[in-house]
Amino acid sequence: MNWTDPASIGYPTLFLGVLIGSIVPIVPTGAVVGAAAAVAMTTPHLTLPLVLLLATLGAAGGDLITFAIARLGGDAAVRWLARGQREDRLAGARERFRRKGWQLIVVGRLIPAGRIPVLLAAGAVSYPWRRLVPATLAACVLWAVAYALLGVVSGGIFDSPLIATLLAAVLVLAVTGVVNLVAKRRRDKAKERQGETKVGS
Repeated sequence: MNWTDPASIGYPTLFLGVLIGSIVPIVPTGAVVGAAAAVAMTTPHLTLPLVLLLATLGAAGGDLITFAIARLGGDAAVRWLARGQREDRLAGARERFRRKGWQLIVVGRLIPAGRIPVLLAAGAVSYPWRRLVPATLAACVLWAVAYALLGVVSGGIFDSPLIATLLAAVLVLAVTGVVNLVAKRRRDKAKERQGETKVGS
């Protein structure tokens, strides 16, 4: 590997960043994909198709490892995955998963903070691998395309790789914040409706 070639550093960094961030959610994987797409749009060092492929494979690999830990790991492993997750959210995910698992895998990957509860629920109900793998791949393709588009937009606005990368990261964070806010409001409204139903009964 030629470490003086930016591609030799960029591609492994993209793949490992998304893979690790999909297992241990401390790396902003969406921002990594958006930044890589912005670089691909403004320099010859990376190509967009390969960015999409590696982002998809890294995300899918991380999700499948997370599911394997949830399904095959012991109680300590599951508690480690569930750290920071609210118990009511986990319980709700398990119940919904029994009814529409495939759709939840796709939506959980696209919604910030939705992935871990869904994968834990999948492990808890022993969701079959033959269904999980294609659903995960489809979800990760959609996810990679969505965040790469933000990088493509920023790369189309600015010719400078640095500015395009920074704009892509800002766009990813802004979109994530908006999606989180919308999801929170929907959860709050659902709780209000449940409260009203209980009072009425």
